[in-house]
Amino acid sequence: MAALEEAKLENFLQWLQVNEVELRGCKIKYCDSTKGFGIFSSNDVANGILLVVPLHLAITPTRVLQDPLLGPECRAMLEDGEVDDRFLIILFLTVERQRKNSSWKPYLDMLPTTFGNPLWFSDDELLELKGTTLYRATELQKKSLQSLFDDKVKNLATKLLALDGNPEREVTFENFLWANSIFWTRALNIPFPRSCVLPNIPEEHDSINNRGLDASTNQISSEKLVNKENGKALQINKPESQVSGVVTTSPQGETIWVEGLVPGIDFCNHDLKPAATWEVDGTGSITGIPFSMYLLSAGQNLSQSEQEISISYGDKGNEELLYLYGFVINDNPDDFLMVHYPVDAIREVPFSEPKLQLLEAQKAELRCLLPRSLLKRGFFPHSAPEETNNEATNARICNYSWSGLRKMPSYVNKLVFPEDFLTALRTIAMKESEVYKVSSLLEELVGSEGERQPSETEVRSAIWEACGDSGALQLLVDLINMKMMELEEGSGTEESDADLLEKAHSMENLDDCKRCGTNGSLQYPLMSRNRWSSIVYRRGQKQLTRMFLKEAEHALQLAMSEGN
Repeated sequence: MAALEEAKLENFLQWLQVNEVELRGCKIKYCDSTKGFGIFSSNDVANGILLVVPLHLAITPTRVLQDPLLGPECRAMLEDGEVDDRFLIILFLTVERQRKNSSWKPYLDMLPTTFGNPLWFSDDELLELKGTTLYRATELQKKSLQSLFDDKVKNLATKLLALDGNPEREVTFENFLWANSIFWTRALNIPFPRSCVLPNIPEEHDSINNRGLDASTNQISSEKLVNKENGKALQINKPESQVSGVVTTSPQGETIWVEGLVPGIDFCNHDLKPAATWEVDGTGSITGIPFSMYLLSAGQNLSQSEQEISISYGDKGNEELLYLYGFVINDNPDDFLMVHYPVDAIREVPFSEPKLQLLEAQKAELRCLLPRSLLKRGFFPHSAPEETNNEATNARICNYSWSGLRKMPSYVNKLVFPEDFLTALRTIAMKESEVYKVSSLLEELVGSEGERQPSETEVRSAIWEACGDSGALQLLVDLINMKMMELEEGSGTEESDADLLEKAHSMENLDDCKRCGTNGSLQYPLMSRNRWSSIVYRRGQKQLTRMFLKEAEHALQLAMSEGN
């Protein structure tokens, strides 16, 4: 590790110690250029507690509102409904990084400065995603962030820095983009006691919703960020309202989940088989430190010195991992495919108005997520078949009991596609005669005067009775074929992607590249980390598209042979 990185780490470790963070069975050290810093085992601990962080150190919306510099401005915007709790944290990070004497400098200096998510891709790298869901999502997100920066962040951050005595500091879009990426790659959803999130506020006067904290937080007492006298480390003062005691379900002990950054814990990297989990200790009975978050060994043997301690970021496919965190996993078992029918296209189909009414009556979904795990119970499982979900099967069976004219399909237990999506496709694919038949069936049921509205199940049953599955499955095959065409249009086939990954090596792993000849030239063309991640992701999408297409085509063949 370079001397500069060592100096940053030493300052950070001092800062953690000053702020009462305890590294009991672990240490923080540099991993590599792709992961940055990580947490590693150092010695065996009897109770499995590896790291303890007092939660007064967490960067949360409450802390931002308590900040003497940012608090008043942020509270005013929150009262006007202009911002949400996530924006508060991102603004805080944007400004603090520019402040010369920030109390958070040792922590902020340790954070990465570049990221592997598509927002940081070059134009050429972004083209590697063309045809995928992420390509369009990234374009829209970058435009949205640029607009937010131009409309709110730039002027506000400049004003706050001027108040802090740094009028010469210019805040750029890249500064804001950095803060946005830090939040999305490191924030945790933390269970806080209500009295800590909203101290000194009677419960009947507070209001917590999905947007964040409301104007009643103006009674929160201020928290000062001060420099330690010796100048070696910066201490973050504890809030005046500290909570001790068990977090209960009683009104006074209500738990509120708040997003925030927890310095120390947030250096854990992701793994499919995590070595640890994090927990919150409200009383101090477990860690000896009241109201703290701690890292707990997940039962793995960590006696091996300097084994990396990972956590799980959740069961996420490569689409989500790349978009949020900037990395992918080869052959990710949690990968998924999104298939959707464009809403605008419904207006172009025959009898669009009655079909839209039927879609609304059924609460039908126009898009679905297809996890790789669904294939285990399909026609062509690649591993041991899963047990059938009886509840899901019964939900489908109830749709086949209208008049007995249509028999329950033989393939019903093998269909991997969600019924909510299939019923939408049945509705869209209906022919003229089938639309009239559905209308007639529902009229028989509720009366010509419409004495009552048909239920969701009754509408679905009438549509099934009128048209069966063939039209829906044909439409599904068309949608998946179209998705495959979009994926392959700019980047070739699944096989070509596999070939690229086999031959090329990431620039971050030059030592692993095979060299040939006497001049040491590279045998394979080098590939950037971003391009490698893009190809792994898009290859996975093509693979899932191919596999689900095979399922849909086989189901269509069976439906047609059975008259459905």
